[in-house]
Amino acid sequence: MTFLFIVGEVIIECLIPFITARLVNNIQAGIEMDALVRTGLLLVLMAVVSLCCGAAAGYTSARASAGFAKNLRHDLFDRVQDFSFENIDRFSTASLVTRLTTDVTNVQFSFMMIIRTAVRSPLMFIFAVTMAYIMGGSLAMTFVVVIPVLFIGLFAIAKAAMPAFRRVFKKYDKLNESVEENVRAMRIVKGFSREEYEKVKFGQAAEDIRRDFTKAERIVALNTPLMRFCMYFNSVFVLTVGSRLVITSRGKVLDVGQMSAMLTYGMQILMSLMMISIIYVIITISLESMRRISEVLDERPSMNDPENPVMEVPDGSIDFEQVSFKYSAAAKRYALENVDLHIRSGMTVGVIGGTGSSKSTLVQLIPRLYDVTDGCVRVGGVDVRDYSVKVLRDNVAMVLQKNQLFSGTIKENLRWGNETATDEELVEACRLAQADGFVSSFPDGYDTYIEQGGTNVSGGQKQRLCIARALLKRPKVLILDDSTSAVDTRTDALIRAGLRDYIPETTKIIIAQRIASVQEADMIVILDNGRIDAVGTHDELLRSSEIYREIFEEQTHKEDGDE
Repeated sequence: MTFLFIVGEVIIECLIPFITARLVNNIQAGIEMDALVRTGLLLVLMAVVSLCCGAAAGYTSARASAGFAKNLRHDLFDRVQDFSFENIDRFSTASLVTRLTTDVTNVQFSFMMIIRTAVRSPLMFIFAVTMAYIMGGSLAMTFVVVIPVLFIGLFAIAKAAMPAFRRVFKKYDKLNESVEENVRAMRIVKGFSREEYEKVKFGQAAEDIRRDFTKAERIVALNTPLMRFCMYFNSVFVLTVGSRLVITSRGKVLDVGQMSAMLTYGMQILMSLMMISIIYVIITISLESMRRISEVLDERPSMNDPENPVMEVPDGSIDFEQVSFKYSAAAKRYALENVDLHIRSGMTVGVIGGTGSSKSTLVQLIPRLYDVTDGCVRVGGVDVRDYSVKVLRDNVAMVLQKNQLFSGTIKENLRWGNETATDEELVEACRLAQADGFVSSFPDGYDTYIEQGGTNVSGGQKQRLCIARALLKRPKVLILDDSTSAVDTRTDALIRAGLRDYIPETTKIIIAQRIASVQEADMIVILDNGRIDAVGTHDELLRSSEIYREIFEEQTHKEDGDE
């Protein structure tokens, strides 16, 4: 529709100078008033129709470009939702935010310019040049000089400005990253009095963008003087040569109407070239945005459902069979190596190890957040790669140390675990997770609004709400990845007791730093540098594992010292 409206607008705009030229000549020859009025009304009607076509083209192009941007953002967001952890690791959060916002906006604007101005300007150029030669004859030869000069100059300017525009987008990622880090870590920034440092860091990122934009805009600003030079040259040439031809030929070679039409067509031709150069700049800028968007859209999810996926998880048994894993094919060493571990359904398993021993990596293979490099992981006796990803993750609940709450009420956050959970079930899950006490103390109770990221609740409260959310799933496997680190030992013990009573048939894997958190587990796994060092109960490991004994003695002496 935009194209059709623009064609109508351009044709009428090119015909108006032609009719105006004839009117000028007729007035000079002595036109009757009735004919003058009819021609005047025709010009008014044509101007109104042209205006309506332009307005309609503006409406349809805006609607089309906004709809295009909506669809593009939708497809980008859908693609990101399908990403595995491996895919997400390739893009920073700030970069994805920039691609979904700034880059899509650039492409939206470019799309609107393409379907409107990029159609209008070439059409206007072709029609205006044609009409100029029809009306002006040899006088139109001025465009043989002006058009190449303007064309070459404008595109040279656009080409010179492109490198600076391209650099800006990568710097936008750094700027967004600075903002995101500062907002997320506001308490830490203030706690360490690093406000001035953050201001300087943000200022440097903003200054880098300003510098590149300034350089690009200075180059692009040369468009205006070049355009004015060509316009003035054309006007002076047409007026000088045209006036001479009108006078010397007494209107036989060129008359006053034709000369005035030449001035108008000259302006249309030069403005068309000006707009084409601007479109070139805009499209070239948006090409970088298009490339960045395409990187996300072209990224293939590393995990997909098999052709005939298993749609039911029989039980919570877990088997690691000679599992090795590294985060990328280019990695020099394995994060996990030769892991052989068998967990019966319903067992409580503790996982202990030093920082960097790959405890979190081990449990992330169970819900298939990553795929193993070698070997296989089985849940319920079935290779996790044979399950529907959704079915598997619905039956394996994970509570992370830094789990997230989303903006919304406490009820809405809890129902992430079970959309159909009743209020009574929410209260029961919170009671077992030792969250009901503090939730009930809020003025709005379970309708209390949680700010983005859960910034209006403490770390321990956030962890307990996340545990309650996981309990509502009634999963076959529950993984607590150091998710009680922010609560005291008494609350930790009450939570573990609640888990035993509420989901006795669920396999529970508890990653912890405190031995007290896993001391009563049916099995404790000791990890060291990505390998299983020892497996056994608390008493067995005290006798057989030097690592476990050192951790136990260190924590016991520390507690004695605290007392």
